[in-house]
Amino acid sequence: MSRLFLVRHGQASFLEQNYDKLSAVGEKQSRLLGEYWSQRRLIFHRVYSGPRTRQMETARIVGEVYRHAGLPWPEAQTIPEFDEYHGEWVMESSLEGLAESNPQVREMQQTFLTANSPQEKHKSFQRLFEVVIGKWVGGEIKVEDVESWPEFCARVARGLELICSADGGGENVAVFSSGGPIGVSLQRALDLSSENTLKVAWMARNCSFSEFLFSGDRFTLSSFNELPHLDDPSLVTYR
Repeated sequence: MSRLFLVRHGQASFLEQNYDKLSAVGEKQSRLLGEYWSQRRLIFHRVYSGPRTRQMETARIVGEVYRHAGLPWPEAQTIPEFDEYHGEWVMESSLEGLAESNPQVREMQQTFLTANSPQEKHKSFQRLFEVVIGKWVGGEIKVEDVESWPEFCARVARGLELICSADGGGENVAVFSSGGPIGVSLQRALDLSSENTLKVAWMARNCSFSEFLFSGDRFTLSSFNELPHLDDPSLVTYR
């Protein structure tokens, strides 16, 4: 039986011009994960990352900690199957039209725009994001030139199959990705609906890891959303 450790990237740079990079908190979260694993001599046979900068940077920092400790760390292979769904494109393309036709969305958009503090902006944006993406997942809105939710799920499933089919037996495999692919992995293990897949994807905290056991056709959830390396509550983030 092999083990897959699926890691959500560290905190990205929310509300900055370039979201797709780790914040200072995200970098610290990543270092602490590397320290936690390396102190326990958890050796990985294969390491993968999605193509986003925040995903690759999380893998890089964890690897640096391993090498500094004198432990082996395989070169991370980038695979596009573990890219996040394109939620920002869905928001940009759909929000204006939804705000015009849907009073609830219009009110939530206004709450976000008038929020006075970063914390209020985080919360109001997340509520707005969940409503818009939920409509996209449910098929209420479609965005041209963006893969649909079923296409996204199928893509991640191909990535999981790629990893599981290469199993040499008794391996530890790390994949650095995002909340969406973590949700799809839980969908495979637990046979979740699309709605519940999206819900658990939003539950994944920054730099948390979820463990799956796999062998042949077996793919089983062992643990979800673990954060034993973050004992400071201020480092526990969702965005």
